Order: sequence, then C-alpha cells, then structure tokens
Amino acid sequence: MGKHNEFGKEGEQLAVDFLLQKGYTLRHRNYRYLKGEIDIIAQKGDVLAVVEVRSRSSDFLLPIAETITKKKMGLLLQTADHYVVSHDLEVDVRFDVITILKNKSQFEIEHLEDAFYHF
Repeated sequence: MGKHNEFGKEGEQLAVDFLLQKGYTLRHRNYRYLKGEIDIIAQKGDVLAVVEVRSRSSDFLLPIAETITKKKMGLLLQTADHYVVSHDLEVDVRFDVITILKNKSQFEIEHLEDAFYHF
C-alpha cells in the first residue's frame, strides 16, 4: 500500500475517533454502491451524517474541502440515498466533510457540517 493510501486510512481513523468523541454512533465505514463510496456514515440523534474525509499534508494550493467535485457530490448523494432506503431509515441526512491536515507530527481536524451548502 502506498504512503498516501496509508495516510488516507489514518485520516479516516482519526475522523472516526473524532466523531465518536463528539457523541456520534458509527454506522458504517467505506459504504459502496455502484460507483460511489461513503467514507463514514455516523448518526447522532435523528441525524445521519454522511462524511467525506479529506487528508493532506499541505493546504498550500487549495483548501482541502474545496477538492470535492460536483461529480463526487452526486455520487455521495446517490450512495447515501441507497443506504437510507435499503436500511429503511427515518432520519434527516446531512453531508459533512472532515479535513485532516498533517503538519509535521501534528494533525489539525476540521469538521464542516452541511458542507455542501458552503460550496
């Protein structure tokens, strides 16, 4: 596995740990449907958070959250819809982004709730 893949998995675990500390319940990791994949599906109360995790060692060129394309957003929406319907859930769905920025040996974590409204 390449270093960037290892860092991506490490970032996802940091995001899971962060959400658990904030009182979320983990429902699923790396949920796939057709061409879409959701990194983390977590729930807090009656809100289902569909979370895209973005990890980087530099935020120099473009803020991490802005690297999510319209195509990726569409795939996340389609995949989330499949998850909710197939699990017969009655929840509000929110699309979040958690960014992990690695500076030397420290990590900065930012949780953007309802992130698609910020684009």
